[in-house]
Amino acid sequence: MPVVVTATFVAKPESVEAVRAICTKAVERVHDEPGCQLYALHEADGSFVFIEQWADADALKAHSTAPAAAELFGSLTEHLAGAPEIKMLQAVPAGDPAKGLLRS
Repeated sequence: MPVVVTATFVAKPESVEAVRAICTKAVERVHDEPGCQLYALHEADGSFVFIEQWADADALKAHSTAPAAAELFGSLTEHLAGAPEIKMLQAVPAGDPAKGLLRS
C-alpha cells in the first residue's frame, strides 16, 4: 500500500537560496531510490515542502536511512529556522477518484 508523506522545511531568511539548492540536489538522487513513486518539491515564502509517495512502508524506511536523506538533513540543519515537520498521511477518498487520490 502506498505511503504519502509531506516534509516541510522553513528556511532562515538569509538561507532561502541555500535551502533551495540543497533540496533540488536531493530530488534527483531520491528519484532513483527503489519504491519512490513521487518526490516533488514545492516552495512558498521561504518554506519548502516535499510531497512524497512511496510504494510501501519498507520503501519509506529504506529512504529514511539512504545516503541522500542523510546528506539532505545534514546539509540543511544550519539553514533552517526550526525543526522539519514531517507527516505521514492517509488518503480520505472523496469525490472523483481520478482527481481525489494520488496514483501509484
